[in-house]
Amino acid sequence: MKKCAIVYNPESGKPKDKKDINSLPSILEVNGYDAVLCPTKAPKDAVRIVSTLPDDIDLVICCGGDGTLNEGVTGNLMRKKKLLMAHLPVGTVNDVGTMYGFTKNMVINSQMLTSGSVRNIDVCMINGKPFVYVACVGSYVDVSYNTPRDLKKKYGRLGYIFNALSEFKDSVKLFNLTYNIDGKTVSGTYSFVFITNTCRIGGFDNIYSDVKLDDDKFEVVLCTAKTKAELAVIAGKILAGQIKSMPGLEYYKTNYFKVVFEEEPPSWVIDGEEYKHNSKTFEFTINKEVNMLLPKKNIVKLFNSLEEINGKIDKG
Repeated sequence: MKKCAIVYNPESGKPKDKKDINSLPSILEVNGYDAVLCPTKAPKDAVRIVSTLPDDIDLVICCGGDGTLNEGVTGNLMRKKKLLMAHLPVGTVNDVGTMYGFTKNMVINSQMLTSGSVRNIDVCMINGKPFVYVACVGSYVDVSYNTPRDLKKKYGRLGYIFNALSEFKDSVKLFNLTYNIDGKTVSGTYSFVFITNTCRIGGFDNIYSDVKLDDDKFEVVLCTAKTKAELAVIAGKILAGQIKSMPGLEYYKTNYFKVVFEEEPPSWVIDGEEYKHNSKTFEFTINKEVNMLLPKKNIVKLFNSLEEINGKIDKG
């Protein structure tokens, strides 16, 4: 049988999710995997677990929220021998899991995964640190990691909104910065910087309609809005799919982006978690070392290449 490690955050999700996770080894056994549960015990513990797994592990499933997947990918990139990764969403918003095509049913998701397709995915990097789908800096974006857990458990996605509304009374942070992209240099004052490789952010779908996870590109958006009223107008148009061609936003699709802040900015948010730093300069690149086992549901939408990579798991 194939060997599988299930790395999961015991604090993510609802009681039913925990029950489903405990049943995963028996579900996977039917599909040819000898699975072991590897619970995290502290923040960033999934990094340690994945980075130290034996080389003979055939599949690593990160079972949790987007942050748990980020930690798993981070740990995998620390390894000399990279392992095949997978994701099963258990959390409040689950942007990445939804983008991949998963449902809210763990049994169905497990079946979709084990009959899935192996793909090489683009992993974005910020100063050498990986993120799977989003890195951003600006006012109010920290609600993704500073919303109290009990608020998230009680209200789900609404918990983030309640917390964001409480922060919206604060003024908009502005940053003087210079960025280099596609051979040009631009300087100005901005309120937000977003680097993404996703069609879904914060529970909102179709932010972009043409995202591909294997095109060696990521999306960059810088916002010049300076007031809450301007931000409200821009947010509405973004949700209407006008992100690429509207005043107040500068949009690019590229594989390299460098930004230098005049003063050290606050923590970035990467994949919903806080990224602390002591830098004014940030470089964004693409890493191509991660292979993921994904459900076939959204393969045509998310990938340019429709051929599975070598090394597909044999379930026989």
